[in-house]
Amino acid sequence: METIKNYLETMFANLPNTVEVKNAKDELFSMMEDKYSELIAEGKPENEAVGIVISEFGNLDELAESLGIDQVINQESASVDRRILTTSEVINYVADCTRRRFILAFGTMMCILAPVGPIIFSAMGDAIGVGNLVMIGVLLLFICVAIGVGAIIFSAFINNEWKFLDKELCSIDYATAEAVARSKDENQMTRGLFLTIGIMLCIISFIPVIVFETIFQSPINILSDGLGPAFIFVGVGIGVMFILMSSAKDAAYSKILSLNDVDTIAGNYEPVVKERKNYVNNFAKDFMSMYWKIVLCIYLIVSFSSFNWGSTWIIWIIAGIIRKPLERILLSERR
Repeated sequence: METIKNYLETMFANLPNTVEVKNAKDELFSMMEDKYSELIAEGKPENEAVGIVISEFGNLDELAESLGIDQVINQESASVDRRILTTSEVINYVADCTRRRFILAFGTMMCILAPVGPIIFSAMGDAIGVGNLVMIGVLLLFICVAIGVGAIIFSAFINNEWKFLDKELCSIDYATAEAVARSKDENQMTRGLFLTIGIMLCIISFIPVIVFETIFQSPINILSDGLGPAFIFVGVGIGVMFILMSSAKDAAYSKILSLNDVDTIAGNYEPVVKERKNYVNNFAKDFMSMYWKIVLCIYLIVSFSSFNWGSTWIIWIIAGIIRKPLERILLSERR
């Protein structure tokens, strides 16, 4: 019976998501179910019963008039066809999105780790009386920033082959939608774990500073002046990487499921469609889509200009707090 149900969902996959179409699908499924039960009661093997049901009810064009959806079928035939993504394409898309998010998270982490070099080598130079060591730290800073920015830029090109998802009419079949929804549910534990670890690392990153300052109170000490502050950036950098990675697959799954929007049915499966956001203008839309990259640029500019890396990390916290209110301001009233 599952085979019949999947076949039915495929038949209705590209039809508009209207009440009459849903009623027709339910009616047809009831007819197919009754016929299947009748054949099984007569002693027909399951495979043979499925074949007979599909051959008798499998042509939607022939049944459209009796189901009351002949006009819908004719309109759909004249409309632009949707591209049905295969299971293999969905798997590859999720893999590319995950890879892109990892590279983006790695690049962000490297930018946050950039001050570690100057902090440690400056403390070492003060401890042993060699001031030139700070130049090694500055060199490491620029290397880290170069790697980080390069990774962030490169990540933007990974999903180029999937741009058609935003330009073409696409959908997924019932079986694929069910598999994606199941994978999304199974990924919630991993997502929660990554998010928890990331937040915890950001919070406890200050502990080494407190410990070293409490235990080692000499005027010049590499632990309290170097390793302690450096651990802040290490903890926050790795924490931010985990936070960004936590939603990698989840975002990909949501994008795939959103393809079956109000214009398609793709079976009884009804995904939670991501709320469509209408901004006041295109500038507001582009600004919010680039929000975190803009925050990163502000963070780097302020940090490099002030060299106050121990305090500029607060920019990320402020950005996180004001994002939602700012988005509400830029959204138009009509959704």
